[in-house]
Amino acid sequence: MAKVYGYCRCSTNDTKQDLSRQVRELKEMGATDTTIYTEYVSGLKKTKTELNKLLDVITSGDTLAVTEISRITRSTKQLCDIIDFVQAHKIKLVIKDNITIDCTNGELDAMTKAFLQMAGVFSELEHDMICSRVKSGVANARAKGKKIGRPSITLAQIPDKVKSKYTLYKSGELTKCEYAKVCGISRPTLDKYINLMTETL
Repeated sequence: MAKVYGYCRCSTNDTKQDLSRQVRELKEMGATDTTIYTEYVSGLKKTKTELNKLLDVITSGDTLAVTEISRITRSTKQLCDIIDFVQAHKIKLVIKDNITIDCTNGELDAMTKAFLQMAGVFSELEHDMICSRVKSGVANARAKGKKIGRPSITLAQIPDKVKSKYTLYKSGELTKCEYAKVCGISRPTLDKYINLMTETL
């Protein structure tokens, strides 16, 4: 029986962006918890681990669903590779509220392929423009003497509970997951604290 596989992606980690909206929309498109692949990686990065896992298991007649074309990639070259994959493996590509590419018969008309390629060009252009604006904003802020980046923390700002459990973590009695859970903080935050304590304690 044909399956619907969903792929969702954000560029930054789960402390900054939430994938829940994409997941919800993919489920509305027919995907399930077991067929949805998620990851935090740049759209321009060549190697997308979870996307590659999805492409390894999807088979002829199945559907690859995404909420928007930029979720697959922001690179025109990579998009062309995806289009070739869809055609060669006879699957269906569904981009929510945009276009459905049905290659289950192995065919893809030239106009549809051209449309997707143009969409990829605009997605890549949008990414480049955003990066350019961010760099310009950072340079302007620095020129005005503003500090850029996350504020540094001191040992005194680390919660006492985190410091009290540090010895247990170092001795191997607590895993990093257990350490974070006991202290009620996220893994990225714990990593930041551990790095500081390792340097100073």
